[in-house]
Amino acid sequence: MQRAFLPFSLLLMLLFGGLNVASATNLPSAPVLKDTIVIRLPNQATITLVVRDAAQLRQMKNYQLDSLTSRLAGYITQAETAAKNGTSDQVTVQFYPDKDQPGKNLPEQIRITTRKKQPNSSGVVVLLNKKFGVNVTTNDNGDVSIKTSDIQTKAEKTARRDSTRLSKIENDRTSTDFIFDLGLNALANQKAYTSPGGETDALDLRTEGSRYVNIGFDWRARLGGKRSPMSITVGPQFAFNNFMLSGNNKWVNENGRTDIVPETSGRQYEKSKLGTSSINLPLMLRLQLRDKHYKNTFSLGAGGFVGYRIKSWTKLKYTNDGNSYKDREVDSYNMENFLYGMQGTIGYGSLELFAKYNMNSLFKTNAGPDTQVVSFGLRLFGN
Repeated sequence: MQRAFLPFSLLLMLLFGGLNVASATNLPSAPVLKDTIVIRLPNQATITLVVRDAAQLRQMKNYQLDSLTSRLAGYITQAETAAKNGTSDQVTVQFYPDKDQPGKNLPEQIRITTRKKQPNSSGVVVLLNKKFGVNVTTNDNGDVSIKTSDIQTKAEKTARRDSTRLSKIENDRTSTDFIFDLGLNALANQKAYTSPGGETDALDLRTEGSRYVNIGFDWRARLGGKRSPMSITVGPQFAFNNFMLSGNNKWVNENGRTDIVPETSGRQYEKSKLGTSSINLPLMLRLQLRDKHYKNTFSLGAGGFVGYRIKSWTKLKYTNDGNSYKDREVDSYNMENFLYGMQGTIGYGSLELFAKYNMNSLFKTNAGPDTQVVSFGLRLFGN
């Protein structure tokens, strides 16, 4: 690396010395480079040589500058030709002078990246060995801009990111994720229901008002080897179910039963809902597939849950004689205390959907409408 750096910096400047440069271009400084020699030529071109110390300057006599100048000019011509014939915006060509002619103090590797001409500019990027780079840009006026930097190719950046992801996957056998689900409730397997007035009808919910919210934590443990896509998931979750009635009806708890009755006092309900909260413990098997860069792609989870109802309440929002009122009453409403059912998730990348089916009835036997609950929606966090 040290052997090739000195002649290459000087030779690259000489190649562009014939250009009509309007003003001298300064190389950006780097903390590890200390000594600088600036040579202004009669045609107003400037050669800037940056080295780590004065000792490297004294080694210039060991390099065959004339031979390397001719060789580098040929390399750049080949790179420009490859760029014109290529289909992509840039083409990278690599040369190995030291292997071609061993023992002549030539660079170990020269990598030239040529980009297609953009409006008002053209550029050639030349890399010496693997790290140090020179970026030369010429505009339509002939002005030259030269920058030196530690250049990392797109492929190298991608490889580094992939390595980081793979290391995390292999080392993190267990993980904990915060879960936040937002969705809706619906009723399934409804049996014939007879209201206190003797009318038989299906329990009808207002879909947009029957919301479902679930928060909690998922603890995941990988099953199998370091790159296994399978894991088992368990963790506490707190769910909030709302069941909002359509029409001008309300939930009533009387005589050991919870029924739906129409309002006859003249009130007009804006909201009439039954709400419940519960704590649940799911146990699921999860499949997580990844692409060649180890990013999450398709995911699938399935399992069951058990839970316990914490609290239930009704909430009424209505108008009467032009005034708005809100009534809230807490009671058990004859709802089942112990809960159990099945749930699953399906997703791709950062998008994940969930569905949950309560196998127990919403109300106790003969104490309310005989129906079960289905919740579904979007998992906002935890995928």
